[in-house]
Amino acid sequence: VQLQASGGGLVQAGGSLSLSCVASGRTFSTYNMAWWRQAPGKEREFVAAITWNSDTTYYADSVKGRFTISRDNSANSVYLRLNSLKPEDTAVYYCAADCYAGSFRYSDLSRVDYWGQGTQVTVSS
Repeated sequence: VQLQASGGGLVQAGGSLSLSCVASGRTFSTYNMAWWRQAPGKEREFVAAITWNSDTTYYADSVKGRFTISRDNSANSVYLRLNSLKPEDTAVYYCAADCYAGSFRYSDLSRVDYWGQGTQVTVSS
């Protein structure tokens, strides 16, 4: 599985961005998907996740109410809408696939099977 993320950029505080991630392969619809981010000098952290059938979404407390994750299985794509951006949201954002068919441990980095290449989001104050 290959994941290709796009949509990052430079935006002022309070602005919005939309990230996209396209997956290769015919089994995308069976994967739980997530977005993670990593700021300079910090560990990679969980941002948002969505189950394979879009039944359930999960968010880090720091982004709840501002970010929205969604997916389109017909397009092999997962999206992240970032609203009300803050300078502390500045990071490289990664899409991630969890192919495990059991319980979805969405915030467990060790459970990620595939990573995208990352897209830079920079929020200026």
